[in-house]
Amino acid sequence: MSTTTTLFILGATGDLTSRLLLPSLATLLGKERKHRVTLRGSGTEDWDAETWHATVEKAFSDSPGALDRVGVADYVQADVTDPSAVTSLVDTLDPNTVLYFALPPAVTAAAIDAMTGLTLPEGTVLAMEKPFGQDEASARALNDKLLALVPENQIFRVDHFLGRSTLLNLLGVRLANRIWEPVWSAEHIQEVLIRFDESVALEGRARYYDRAGAMIDMIQSHLLQVLALLAMDPPATLGERDLRDAKAEVLRATHVMGDDPARFSRRAQYTAGTQHLADGGIRELPSYRDEDGVDVSRQTETLAEVVFEVSSDRWAGVPFTLRSGKGLDRKRSEIVVTFKPVRHVPPGLNGTPADGGRLTFSLGPDEMHLRLHVTGGDDPFALRDEELVAQLGVGQQRSYEEVLDELLDGDVALSVRADEAEQCWRIIQPVRDAWARGETPLDEYPAGSTGPASWQTSHSD
Repeated sequence: MSTTTTLFILGATGDLTSRLLLPSLATLLGKERKHRVTLRGSGTEDWDAETWHATVEKAFSDSPGALDRVGVADYVQADVTDPSAVTSLVDTLDPNTVLYFALPPAVTAAAIDAMTGLTLPEGTVLAMEKPFGQDEASARALNDKLLALVPENQIFRVDHFLGRSTLLNLLGVRLANRIWEPVWSAEHIQEVLIRFDESVALEGRARYYDRAGAMIDMIQSHLLQVLALLAMDPPATLGERDLRDAKAEVLRATHVMGDDPARFSRRAQYTAGTQHLADGGIRELPSYRDEDGVDVSRQTETLAEVVFEVSSDRWAGVPFTLRSGKGLDRKRSEIVVTFKPVRHVPPGLNGTPADGGRLTFSLGPDEMHLRLHVTGGDDPFALRDEELVAQLGVGQQRSYEEVLDELLDGDVALSVRADEAEQCWRIIQPVRDAWARGETPLDEYPAGSTGPASWQTSHSD
């Protein structure tokens, strides 16, 4: 039986709404029949109802039949940072409305301020984009204001990475197979790499990215959440409380390896370079410093790498390397778990493996690779590497489909809880401080390369 939910988008005229939210909603509703949506919008643009309807119809054009499950309601022009305007909007809300802040973080924070003291209708869900605050203190202050409006289980801090099918596949592989659980610890795992490298460069995002940089854009939010899912103890259930309790426990135990950010963090910025495209063509990219809107004095990193440790009985001593960057040679989205070498390889087997095997999850297309050391070639005693590959599907083409599905269900399990958001800022603060003191140099790499040449060796070398 389908249910009807009101989705009220603040920032309905913006890029996030037209490029991601509405097309993802169309795809979701075109696939399943459990939801019906009343779609409302608000923005600062002087739109009328017809313009809003036309925007929705355009976004739904590639999903035949999805419009049958949407009631396109009103559009309200409003400045959501103005308390009187916000009060008027809140007065129009129905119970159980999902209020989606598709706005820049600073505007979202101002809108929450404008809501202070208001009583929201029963069941109102507040959904917002990262980053949640600018540091631990501001994240805590924002959380206090949100919790004064609605309970925690009605706050959806969107991290679209948590909706990626690959991460859900990771949970299935790890939690439902006896082969992994006994070895999922420092006793058997040598190191973990969580990498999100992009070939795209700045792509006109200087207004946000030049103030954030690679560490805040990806590591502080998305990749620390991946680390938490990877390293958590098996939760009792995948319900909202159990799952997020397990993640939060990991984050509380996470810190920079050796508490030495100068040694265990690296940053770099791309210079002009050439990308070789998949179709055989080439693309010339300017240096980051020459991109429109960049403030050179900020020394914003476009590639960041930080090594963390989870100080728990399960994980103490294992390096978790989180890396993300732009303007690189190709896209690499992967989670790599490398196992320790076996204690003894009997003489007679030729070869000394550097590790005990490797498990890799690749994102989009979703695949699982298990690299094993085997014999059986021309020399039956010679060790060689072979990979077993499991195709896990093409991956979710629109990462916001899962976000919207969870929102419409009223399930916040795959969102970021207040304490998680605060811990993620706490974890990276020593790195921010070290970088501000100049303790970590800003290296350079040509756009279209794999990164700085000096980064080809690991921190442990």
